[in-house]
Amino acid sequence: MWALQSPQTPQLLRSPYHTNSIAHLPPKPSSVCCCVSLNSSTTPTSLSSRNKNELIQSLCKQGNLKQALDVLSSEPNPTQHTYELLLLSCAHHNSLSDALNVHCHLTDNGFDQDPFLVTKLINVYSHFDSVDDARHVFDKTRRRTIYVWNALFRALTLAGRGEEVLELYRRMNGTGTGIRSDRFTYTYVLKACVASSCGFSLLKHGKEIHASVLRHGYNGIVHIMTTLIDMYARFGCVMYAGFVFSQMAVKNVVSWSAMIACYARNGMAFEALELFREMIMESHDLCPNSVTMVSVLQACAALAALEQGKMIHGYILRRGLDSILPVVSALVTMYARCGKLELGQCVFDHMDKRDVVSWNSLISSYGVHGYGGKAIQIFKEMIYHGVSPSPISFVSVLGACSHAGLVEEGKMLFESMRKEHMIRPSVEHYACMVDLLGRANKLEEAAKIIEDLRIEPGPKVWGSLLGSCRIHCNVELAERASKRLFELEPTNAGNYVLLADVYAAADMWDEVKRVKRLLEARGLQKVPGRSRIEVKRKMYSFVSVDEFNPQFEQLHALLINLSAEMKEKGYVPQTKVVLYDLDAEEKERIVLGHSEKLAVAFGLINTSKGETIRITKNLRLCEDCHSFTKFISKFANKEILVRDVNRFHHFHNGVCSCGDYW
Repeated sequence: MWALQSPQTPQLLRSPYHTNSIAHLPPKPSSVCCCVSLNSSTTPTSLSSRNKNELIQSLCKQGNLKQALDVLSSEPNPTQHTYELLLLSCAHHNSLSDALNVHCHLTDNGFDQDPFLVTKLINVYSHFDSVDDARHVFDKTRRRTIYVWNALFRALTLAGRGEEVLELYRRMNGTGTGIRSDRFTYTYVLKACVASSCGFSLLKHGKEIHASVLRHGYNGIVHIMTTLIDMYARFGCVMYAGFVFSQMAVKNVVSWSAMIACYARNGMAFEALELFREMIMESHDLCPNSVTMVSVLQACAALAALEQGKMIHGYILRRGLDSILPVVSALVTMYARCGKLELGQCVFDHMDKRDVVSWNSLISSYGVHGYGGKAIQIFKEMIYHGVSPSPISFVSVLGACSHAGLVEEGKMLFESMRKEHMIRPSVEHYACMVDLLGRANKLEEAAKIIEDLRIEPGPKVWGSLLGSCRIHCNVELAERASKRLFELEPTNAGNYVLLADVYAAADMWDEVKRVKRLLEARGLQKVPGRSRIEVKRKMYSFVSVDEFNPQFEQLHALLINLSAEMKEKGYVPQTKVVLYDLDAEEKERIVLGHSEKLAVAFGLINTSKGETIRITKNLRLCEDCHSFTKFISKFANKEILVRDVNRFHHFHNGVCSCGDYW
């Protein structure tokens, strides 16, 4: 009747409707202590029905499931409460087979149409990831209360079956059901909008549910509005999320954390930090929790705001949050992405416990700094310490191999995914391999990987190939990759710019103009280069040819003087990065206004002697900025750290840590 599945160890469930839950059951005892005593002359068969029910319930509460099931076999009239405790006990003991037996028993006794027990059954099957069984229970139920609907919505949402939830939600709201959504319904269906791979196709449904929330007066329920913020955040609709947040009369720590995470997740790190400050200043009765601090640390990492990150670290220590694994892992990442890899390593070394996320943070940290060999060493140490690598572990270590040019090592690690760790490579892993081979100018081999893929290569895979073609100026493969990308991501301006870069490097100016016309026809604009620098705990942002900056004239004059002096020392501007068919002098003027050069000049003016200049850039570092910064580091005797969209560049004494391999 029911398909058996291997039980896993999922998170324990707790019903939102009733106080009895798996979490309330006590641990398994070493000895049985029952409220109904059995003496030598008493057997289960001689007990009354009432006493048997009490005995079963007591055995369940004491953690003796097997004995409870033995008594159940001789009880002709189990009660609803007896079945409830049996089901909860089955989940507590992670015994799907026993849950199936209890289900059969209650069906034989006519309880399969009891809405309360149906809700419990759905929750238990969800606990075992047996969502199809949960759906079968629901489909067989004739009298469905809102609790039954909500239980299935929750189970399907946890299983990532968002479209199914929304289809059932529409059916529930149809004519004839007589069921009205409650506050739990809205929470589950809003989560279902993002628990799917369909992406933006479900945003429309989310907005419709938002409208229903407002119509039925649930806009005062904090957890519903917080879920709305999270939904809009995951779809990248920051403005909508901000509007919901601003309209909340009451906000709790979860609401604040959701909005801070929304900003941090959607590239608005400044706003995330500002909102965190507002939370601290205006809400004295609210204490940021570990979730809040992870988002704040992510914002510091995104900005490479080292000094602010240190202040946040101090706050975490004062609040006693430094023992929480996600927070400490975020600290490791924050320090590494702020250019202080040694501090990230120090935080990791002082961790009492480490999970796979902690190890992944350290592997990724070394990878983004270009230390591929060290990243592989840490990966092996993780396995040695008994921590099994996750799919993200391989994304991190393969990315590290790519940045360091460790092609053979990367190939071996990729092969070990299936053979040694039983992990099926995903699109992200194939994208890493294409990037690894492409950077090493093994473009045909990279293209062969795409041809042999048994899964649909998504934008990440084709994007990796196009990026490699831009590095090595392979026009034929670039055209092939861009054609597919224009179909998959018609509104991603970056793909058009990469193709134009390839054409410009090949002096194919007519093709450059054609791509630009295509870009304009589709109403797309190139993402402007933006560089940020932290000076005296303040963040400063620059865009290319930033004439609105109050120090622009001073910065530009300094750059002109530096460029002239460096030319005498051998610096040659790399004007091929300019996508215009102009004379050499005009091209030099354009590249001199790149945002990273402005940030470097600002750092030279506003930092003290011996102080490292730390810059982040939202795009890949162009060849001219790379060459210019190498010369500056030697010419001005300055250590300069630049983190572009892919990796770190440590410039010192005229040399970059990437070895010109980026």
